[in-house]
Amino acid sequence: MQIKDIPQGLPFMKMHGLGNDFVVIDSRARRAAVTTPALARTLGDRNRGVGFDQLAEIRAGRDTDIELDFWNSDGSRAGACGNATRCVAAFVMGETGAKALSIRTARGLLQARVEAGEVSVNMGQPQLDWAEIPLAVPTDTLHLPLAGDPVAVGMGNPHCVFFAEDADAAPVTTKGPMVETDPLFPEQVNVEFAEVRARDEIRMRVWERGTGVTLACGSGACATLVAAVRRDLTDRRVRMELDGGWLVLDWRDDGVWMTGPTAHVFDAILSPALLEA
Repeated sequence: MQIKDIPQGLPFMKMHGLGNDFVVIDSRARRAAVTTPALARTLGDRNRGVGFDQLAEIRAGRDTDIELDFWNSDGSRAGACGNATRCVAAFVMGETGAKALSIRTARGLLQARVEAGEVSVNMGQPQLDWAEIPLAVPTDTLHLPLAGDPVAVGMGNPHCVFFAEDADAAPVTTKGPMVETDPLFPEQVNVEFAEVRARDEIRMRVWERGTGVTLACGSGACATLVAAVRRDLTDRRVRMELDGGWLVLDWRDDGVWMTGPTAHVFDAILSPALLEA
């Protein structure tokens, strides 16, 4: 599909989880998805488009309640997006009255549910083998051969987690883009900087591949917990403070559960003039 073929007057929603913001397109009534790399770049431009950290497109489920596709603002695909998944789950469950939801993503089958007024999503078990993350060569994922001794974790997308004494002073904007494009990561990588405050509390900041600094990253929060547990720095359930607020992460037998607030900001219709331009 070319951008000129996208339906005129395309409706969309703006949502966010902890300031991690998304454009959401509901294509459940369509036969095919409408998002293209060009459309993602156009909408993702914060000066000339709408602006987002990721774009999520909802599609009708074949063997699940819904399916989700994710895109970065540079037009690349995102294999997983935890906060967007929670936002979409909140919207669909609010629409249908359901208390639980099954979601098919590139990550696989995910489960969402309402817990104490907030939305929880099971992001699945982490990928810990170098080839699954993936890394370019066989590597000890618990101790990567990079300055700072980071940990590699896959959550349907690749993550590189650095532990720091002070996350607020971490070189997110300088080291983040350098690590993102390191040859060790053939699909590039999301980069987290985590400060362990206690066995049950972490402060984390993030550089997301294809986007840059964001106020929160759900899959990155999950990856950070997994890295901390593997290093025996925390317990398997923690509170995590990100730039945009707090999440609760819980690495259970069935996967890493993430719980936090969501916000539906507004509904709008994409101007035909934007597509024509």
